[in-house]
Amino acid sequence: MAGSRLLLTVPTFFGTESILAHEVRSLGYETTEVTDGKVTFEGDFEAIALANVNIRCGQRVLIKMAQFTAETFEELFEGVNKIRWEQFIQKDCAFPVKGSSLKSVLSSVPACTSIVKKAVVKRLVEKYGIEYFEETGPMMRIQFTIMRNTVTIYLDTTGEPLYKRGYREKGVVAPMRETLAFAMVDITRWRGDRPFADPFCGSGTIPIEAALYAKKIAPGLRRSFVSEKWRIMGQGIYEDVREEARSLIDRELQPRIYASDIDSAAVSLAKENARKAGVLEYIDFSVCDAAKAPLFTDKGVIVCNPPYGERLMDNTSCESLYRKIGRHFSQFDNAGKYILTSHEGFEDCYGKAADKKRKLYNGMLKCYLYQYFR
Repeated sequence: MAGSRLLLTVPTFFGTESILAHEVRSLGYETTEVTDGKVTFEGDFEAIALANVNIRCGQRVLIKMAQFTAETFEELFEGVNKIRWEQFIQKDCAFPVKGSSLKSVLSSVPACTSIVKKAVVKRLVEKYGIEYFEETGPMMRIQFTIMRNTVTIYLDTTGEPLYKRGYREKGVVAPMRETLAFAMVDITRWRGDRPFADPFCGSGTIPIEAALYAKKIAPGLRRSFVSEKWRIMGQGIYEDVREEARSLIDRELQPRIYASDIDSAAVSLAKENARKAGVLEYIDFSVCDAAKAPLFTDKGVIVCNPPYGERLMDNTSCESLYRKIGRHFSQFDNAGKYILTSHEGFEDCYGKAADKKRKLYNGMLKCYLYQYFR
């Protein structure tokens, strides 16, 4: 399998596809498809390791095994059975199956899951000449999606999603995923050369992702991936990729990052998360009301995820808060402001129309990143 060309798909939040595509190209690979919620590119086993260790915006790295149309269980079985599973799954490998179905004739996910599993087992029985698989070896997670009767079969190389960097074991109520936090930082075009502030830091996700990005610390350095244990990966691939990633860390840059929250417990947790991420020394944490945050003396960026009135606060309280920060942030004459919220009336409350809006999804919740360039 060494040197094999694989079709790799990386799912991502809706609205962040262009950011992920740029990440893939930065790793040296050309994208073959950029569609809603995912980016696909060709690569080998080294590309799997590079993507898992370095990608900040994606959810996981999947090998695209096949795509076909199926409107009956027989068609689903045959399509899966044709895949050369023996090239990836060895006799002792564990190969659980999970999937989803939307707007398709085959609408029962449990039934489809069972069919996919049976088709893989039948193929491996014929290839290995054994009837029972103990599944005690390396994990080879099979995923399927059925969308409008089109079946896509994947093999997961990541395991725990990529947003689980390893530094945040606990979070505050309604935490933001690390992948979305990075996307917000990237949109600002901040690179560590100006002050950066998050006055609603919660458990610290946005400022920590900003620090990791500015210092060029790969997000996957402190965690493991299921494909590391695959025998077909080749010895030392992940070790070599991590060694290269360590060599790229910017050890000279000293970014100025300020993070605050009105909740002292959240700030304490954020400090602990920053320590685990190895970036505590670059972030100045404080307990502070966002409407009273200290002003910048020079040009910088404010990036924040205030309460929406969805899971935190009620609408009336949120609108009052937006009016307060609108008045206060207006004093940061030279700073860019980037504020994520799902509240439809944000601009009216804030007191100013955004220079630009970008639709992003925080989980399944549609939000807008309101961008004020001054």
